[in-house]
Amino acid sequence: MNTAVQIQEVRIKEIIVTEDTITTELMDGRTISVPLAWSWRLSEATPKQRANWEIIGDGHGVHWPDIDEDISAEGMLYGIPAPRQRMSSKFNLKSEKKRTAAKRGIPRIADKAGSR
Repeated sequence: MNTAVQIQEVRIKEIIVTEDTITTELMDGRTISVPLAWSWRLSEATPKQRANWEIIGDGHGVHWPDIDEDISAEGMLYGIPAPRQRMSSKFNLKSEKKRTAAKRGIPRIADKAGSR
């Protein structure tokens, strides 16, 4: 028995962001809603920044230019939250550079004060 299944593209028609959810209406009439916490950038954005969005890729995603956030329709549909990037302090960044240089055998150069 052969069964033909036509898979429709997941494309966004409209989006609404509240204090708790990101809700999209798809072109085919379905609605997807995910927790706002799935996008840490949107969670930390102001209501004005959340309201400034544009549909991109012929409906395949949404972009918030004020906070440089993109969310895809497929990501919402399949439950893929946005990863939070690990932020390093200047101290940790310097320490990481020293460890990386040491692993590669790169000699350290004295800093401005002349110490190592």
